[in-house]
Amino acid sequence: MQVNNNISALQQQLVKNKLDAYIIPGSDPHQSEYVADHWKGREWISGFTGSAGNVVVTKNHAGLWTDSRYFIQAEKELKGSKMKLHKLKIPHTPEYMTWILENVKSGGRVGCDGILFSVGQIQRMEKIFAKKNIKLIYSKDLLSTIWKNRPTLPTNNIFEHKVKYAGKSRSKKLTEIRTKMMDQNADYHFVSTLDDIAWTFNIRSSDVECNPVSIAYAVIGLKNAYLFIDKNKVPMKLRKEFKRDGILLKPYDSILDFLKKIATSKNILVDPSTTNIKVYNAISKNQMVKGKTISTHLKALKNSTEVKHIKNAMIKDAVALTRLYMWLEKTLEKGTTTEVELAKKLSGFRAEQGAYHGESFDAIVGYKGNGAIVHYRPEEGSCATIKKNGILLLDSGGQYEDGTTDITRTVALGKPTKEQKRNFTSVLKGHIGLADLKFPKGTRGNQIEILARQHLWKDGLNYGHGTGHGVGFFLNVHEGPQSIGSGITAKAATVIEEGMLTSNEPGFYKTGEYGIRIENLILAVKDKKTEFGEFMKFESVTLFPIDKNLIEFPMLTKREVEWLEDYHKEVFQKVSPHLNQKEKAWLKAKCNFK
Repeated sequence: MQVNNNISALQQQLVKNKLDAYIIPGSDPHQSEYVADHWKGREWISGFTGSAGNVVVTKNHAGLWTDSRYFIQAEKELKGSKMKLHKLKIPHTPEYMTWILENVKSGGRVGCDGILFSVGQIQRMEKIFAKKNIKLIYSKDLLSTIWKNRPTLPTNNIFEHKVKYAGKSRSKKLTEIRTKMMDQNADYHFVSTLDDIAWTFNIRSSDVECNPVSIAYAVIGLKNAYLFIDKNKVPMKLRKEFKRDGILLKPYDSILDFLKKIATSKNILVDPSTTNIKVYNAISKNQMVKGKTISTHLKALKNSTEVKHIKNAMIKDAVALTRLYMWLEKTLEKGTTTEVELAKKLSGFRAEQGAYHGESFDAIVGYKGNGAIVHYRPEEGSCATIKKNGILLLDSGGQYEDGTTDITRTVALGKPTKEQKRNFTSVLKGHIGLADLKFPKGTRGNQIEILARQHLWKDGLNYGHGTGHGVGFFLNVHEGPQSIGSGITAKAATVIEEGMLTSNEPGFYKTGEYGIRIENLILAVKDKKTEFGEFMKFESVTLFPIDKNLIEFPMLTKREVEWLEDYHKEVFQKVSPHLNQKEKAWLKAKCNFK
């Protein structure tokens, strides 16, 4: 088994480098969630393909730490290898550090490739390991010595994301960033995160699967901005426009030298949570101004042009989904299909809509028990055959030039059980609880998440993932700074502001039997001002019917039924003009709750 050979090769390197353990994350030098093939070291060493997790290898142990979204997937992918699954009790909690503390002797040496870790992560590890006098050596890239045929860095061209979609020119965005830089007394602002770079410079690419970004760094000065990128990836027309806007191109691998040469009298704004330790150490501490990446907050507040286009992208997505579910029903009347075929069909229907740039993530097509695997990805040869019975969970999204979509629908392909209807309705009640919420300005995601879970809790049920994540505009489907979650993470503690686009996706999963999730994207908008202050509300911008065959209507309150009927009226009103007569009739039947 190749994974075992990879583990053995790394263990030999541990001995050679006098290390007791080595840590491999799933990130890249830009702290991305999804990474280019060149940086898929965790997958290479473990076989695990999920988007969250860390590997620790010692001379006699190899372990993967991941959260409940990936337990079932990890068990399948690690089967037969020397890699052992360690189940995280709480998402995003790095319990592998505790394990290292317990299993590495006092005075031991732990290695990692610092370019893959943020400053904050390295400092936290050093603090924890100091309890046992364990030294962290973060200058060791051991994988490059043993990873034969490692994929090279991607070389895909960048292209312009037009102002007619973005709503703001790159020069206007740079002006806004510079204004905030001056407020913090910064002469330069280092930017590492790929989605921030794409947003700031109004560029997109395909260097990372599903995320339309390019591998690059940026340094924004008060006069000029510098984009560190392979020059061959920049078309001549764009080079001229960059020059006009005071944007200078530099080689990607020259970032460290550039930072070191900035005059010591100049201050550099750096975000320690997203800057890797190697870059961080290239900046003089006397120059450093610590703060958040400025564009992260700016790009989360969708402007009126973006909002208009997002709503149009939702209609296109609804047309594609209408055609998909009609195709599925017709196919199941005659025979069967597979989860993989369904995913391919959906991508094809989306591609017909125009300005389509692929999926925003690998479609999760979970039939029956596979629906209980939260981040399940069907594969040819091992996926399930879909028949006219049971429950199907389909979580998918598209990347359009006019917006990013993310929608989950759970549908009954046969007669559902009472238990399935009860649990589906509890999830639906939670979904409506958030969608119909009005809240004071200044409210945070972790203050409202209980509304999505409370009905499941009454039956002693729960789900192991967050309830909502921010969504980009023709950018990453998972975007900060906000989220709707129960923890005390920075994202969940972020104030929800006007223009923020967030998912609303409570769920329930019964291992081996079925999964339920209902997901719409919700836009934070102003509601009204009263003597008690300003109030906000959510607008559900995703447009597609929720399966009435799974709803236990007596469980719904009068207001919940009203919300459901109003939502479906809106779906039909906005989507039907874009359908033919047969499609209109199908959609009308799905939206009719009388």
